[in-house]
Amino acid sequence: MGLEIQVKRKQPVFDQEKEVRAIARERVGPVKASRPILPKDQRKKPKHKKPPGEE
Repeated sequence: MGLEIQVKRKQPVFDQEKEVRAIARERVGPVKASRPILPKDQRKKPKHKKPPGEE
C-alpha cells in the first residue's frame, strides 16, 4: 500500500554567462599552469653588490 509520488525535476535554466565562458575556454584552450611565488629575496636582485669579504 505504499504511495509512490513522482517528483518532477526542474529543467535547468539556461545560463548565458556560463555558456560564454565555456565557448571562451574552448577557443583559448587550456590555461597555463600557475607558478609558485618565490620569496622576495630570491626574485629581486640586490640594488648594490656587496664588496668582496663582506657577507
